Amino acid sequence: MSDHPESSETGDPFATERDENTEDMFGGPLVPTPVKKDAAYTVLARKYRPRTFEDLIGQEAMVRTLSNAFATGRIAHAFMLTGVRGVGKTTTARLLARALNYESDTMKGPSVDLSTFGYHCQAIIEGRHIDVLELDAASRTGVDSMRELLESVRYAPVEARYKVYVIDEVHMLSTGAFNALLKTLEEPPPHAKFIFATTEIRKVPVTILSRCQRFDLRRVEPETLTPHLEKICRLEGAQIEPDALALIARAAEGSVRDSLSLLDQALVQAEEGQSVSAEVVRDMLGLADRSATLSLFENIISGQMPEALLAFRTLYGFGADPSQIMGDLLEYCHAASVAKVLGSEATRLPKEPAQRVAALGAQLSAGTLSRLWTLMLKAFEEIRRAPDPAAATEMALVRFCYASDLPGPETLLKRLQNGENLLDGGPSGGGIGGGSGGGISAQGAVMRPQAYANAQPQIQLNTFDDVLALIAEKRDIGLRVDVERYVKLISFRQGAITFEPAPHTPIDLVRKLSARLKEWTGQRWLIATEGGGGAETYREREIREKAEALQRLRNDPFISGLMTAFPGVEILSFRPKPKPVAATTPDMPMTENRDEFSEKDDD
Repeated sequence: MSDHPESSETGDPFATERDENTEDMFGGPLVPTPVKKDAAYTVLARKYRPRTFEDLIGQEAMVRTLSNAFATGRIAHAFMLTGVRGVGKTTTARLLARALNYESDTMKGPSVDLSTFGYHCQAIIEGRHIDVLELDAASRTGVDSMRELLESVRYAPVEARYKVYVIDEVHMLSTGAFNALLKTLEEPPPHAKFIFATTEIRKVPVTILSRCQRFDLRRVEPETLTPHLEKICRLEGAQIEPDALALIARAAEGSVRDSLSLLDQALVQAEEGQSVSAEVVRDMLGLADRSATLSLFENIISGQMPEALLAFRTLYGFGADPSQIMGDLLEYCHAASVAKVLGSEATRLPKEPAQRVAALGAQLSAGTLSRLWTLMLKAFEEIRRAPDPAAATEMALVRFCYASDLPGPETLLKRLQNGENLLDGGPSGGGIGGGSGGGISAQGAVMRPQAYANAQPQIQLNTFDDVLALIAEKRDIGLRVDVERYVKLISFRQGAITFEPAPHTPIDLVRKLSARLKEWTGQRWLIATEGGGGAETYREREIREKAEALQRLRNDPFISGLMTAFPGVEILSFRPKPKPVAATTPDMPMTENRDEFSEKDDD
């Protein structure tokens, strides 16, 4: 039954037929073998393809589940393998096909222990086994192709235990092909097994997914991928710096195949016998010098605008992509936040950059780092859409450095509670940094709070009605009309007003109201707008209260009886009893201006 009976005796499935040019292509012993210059070169991604489940790096959860399923005999009839490119979907499918049809002198049933080649392993690996069909859905998308395939499902296997159908990129099948597959997939013959692989799991119909046992292959983290690359370099007899391998592992974005392809490219960057440096790999990948990018991040934190712009232009001149630079800045911002919470060891950065980032994170609050992340993320999207990415990056750096001297919301709140001047500045704490991007002098930061503490407001306004009364007393008719019609009050306290602007609100209402209140009260007022929902303007409240009073008047027994006795009588106008308004100051009498407005509006 075996194509290669020597395999069970020697443990080497290629002992009789392979030559030295295909030494480790399909699972041979991993020994360093120099490549002959005139030999057909086998790329690393094929040469070191896993030959057992234990060789699959980063997929321990899936291997554990399959091992338990095979050990207990609970083997599904259909498997769905999904994940990003290069994480091992096709490799896992071939290993599953071998495991389902595994048979040797000592093992007669399915097994995930593939350390020793069985009778059918060689043929399955080479893609020539009659009972294992590996198909590409991208080239067989139609329903006719699927029906032709399903016609063969009912026939029993010729040599192996199961007929195994491996369909790669299954999401490429048409709707008709999926529908044709449904019934067979739900009730397949006992001798048929299906293994699907896809990178676009969302494009697979739910009806198909519900009939499969799904395995999500995870991205391989750089911490796991880097030792794997080191092992391959030792087996290849190649010399490469650890930092260069770390760069390759990060650039692969979790894909083992991508990392091996990049390693293949990196190993030819240096002369024979020389070590491949991190600088060479960085140039190969088109990455910016990470130490220079970290210095740029420090310039942003410190608000050093000239230094930041010059650092970026230097990186850009060396060929660094602006999007990549902003991506590195985002990574450092995230690392600083993680280091602040979990320590520098949790940042996934080399030791020296991790310590520098941790030092930066210790100087900033969590809120500051969060705001910086938001600014950088917005800038990253702008750079990708901008016609000139370099100019967009420079404008983003200007914005970062300018924001470094702006105090955070928590600092503004404290200053507001202390009665400090928010418009003229004050001590800039809680911002991204304390650099030179237009901040406040030390003397001003010390003297102004004292001046504000000594300044007492001339008029105390305890409610929003007091504000309206003060506007009426000052006879600013235009401002009063705008405030009554467009201000939907959300919150009020001494020195601060928050309101929701009504439609068609004048654009200068906030500035005008703030300036008038400062002039009349001798105090700075912080006036903010936000979308609250549900609030009403003074005019809307007045109309509502008037309607409610009119309804109460109509419900009065005397008025109701009067209207019954005189049919056709209507209440054309009435003046509800005015609400008392607190006086703003002891010697500030109320004027008739409000009555004049009410009379005009009622008419």
